[in-house]
Amino acid sequence: MRATNPSNTHAKRPTRVLMLLENAAYSEDGRVRCEANSLAAAGFDVTVIGPAADGERWFEQFGGVAGYQFPPPPMANGLIGYFVEYAYALSTMFALTLWIALRRGFDVIHAHNPPDFLVLIGGFWRLFGKKFVYDQHDLAPDMYQTRFTHPPNRMLLGILEFFERMSCRCANHVIAVNDSYKQQQIQRSGIPADRITVVRNGPEPWHLHQFEPDDSLRAGAAIVFGYVGMMGRQDGIDYLLRSLAILRTENNRSDWRCVLIGKGPAMEELQQLAAGLDIAGQVLFTGWVDYEQVPRYIAATDICVVPDPSNEYNDHSTIVKVMEYMAQAKPVVAFDLPEHRVTAADTALYARANDEHDFARQLLRLMDDPTLRQSLGRAGRERVVQSLTWEHQEEHLLAAYRSLEPRGHAYPNKQPEHCEFVATNN
Repeated sequence: MRATNPSNTHAKRPTRVLMLLENAAYSEDGRVRCEANSLAAAGFDVTVIGPAADGERWFEQFGGVAGYQFPPPPMANGLIGYFVEYAYALSTMFALTLWIALRRGFDVIHAHNPPDFLVLIGGFWRLFGKKFVYDQHDLAPDMYQTRFTHPPNRMLLGILEFFERMSCRCANHVIAVNDSYKQQQIQRSGIPADRITVVRNGPEPWHLHQFEPDDSLRAGAAIVFGYVGMMGRQDGIDYLLRSLAILRTENNRSDWRCVLIGKGPAMEELQQLAAGLDIAGQVLFTGWVDYEQVPRYIAATDICVVPDPSNEYNDHSTIVKVMEYMAQAKPVVAFDLPEHRVTAADTALYARANDEHDFARQLLRLMDDPTLRQSLGRAGRERVVQSLTWEHQEEHLLAAYRSLEPRGHAYPNKQPEHCEFVATNN
């Protein structure tokens, strides 16, 4: 009887990837879903640990991706709240990695920030020969300085900077969402460029489908402005509201309605601002909307807005909603930020950074020019189709994984199918 060669046996086993996700449920995070689905379609065995969305169980099978999910912590408030949230999440996620290591095993641990504290789990498993991939969605120190205290707590900022450096230096490979992030990490963390792969965010292909608009959002208005996303202090909705007030008071235009889709810690404050500006009757705060329904809301708008102001964080960040608007052939008005230009190029109108009057002027220009609205919308959609959808990023992700070359494993060469949203309960 011929003996089996153990190394050949191992080479045939799919490489097992364990993803860590703390700040959103897997079913609600488009980037993580795309990465996981692309790896699974390319022949990897993919498991995700993360918080459960409402109605989800501790184990869910999302198409070809297995999800182990824990009850999310309560919404954090203040330093103590964040300490409790992260202590709970880290201990729970670490316990699940132990359980999965015994039950399924894994070869690569792939941590999605924020928070950067997930390096504590990734670093632990590196001691046992696992590869560690750090996927940087956000510049956590910059986000903290923009979102919270002014001036920032120097000790807390130092901790965030330490864990960012630690994450980059401990990782076998770093994935960055754009070239701005890549350059930041080369400078801040001192890691070589060949250890960083840019895998940009991109709208999932289903965003390109034609959706029936939710006409109830119009409420008789000639023009409907639309915003989709979080409502925090750094997201610039206060700039948008003041621009809308300028439209009404200085330009004598009240033939519009603005639909704000989403939620966040600043929502109540923004509602009060709208009331104080005397435009509350023309501004609809929808609250949370199921992700699959968002394109129907976008389809009901005439002009989409990206009011994120210029600051150290936003100037380096790729805003996914820009591409989601463009995918639905909607004209976009945004402040003139570097990464907005990279994404939309000449298919959007740009207002001078943080200039509310100029933002109002660009809105007014589109309100009065339906031909321009149509041409920008068509050009934006074409740009998404040609270069911005997720399918254009899959090969970069697979190249990052091929660079790891773990001992005893041959990474699959199967070409992935393009990412689609799949959520199947087992």
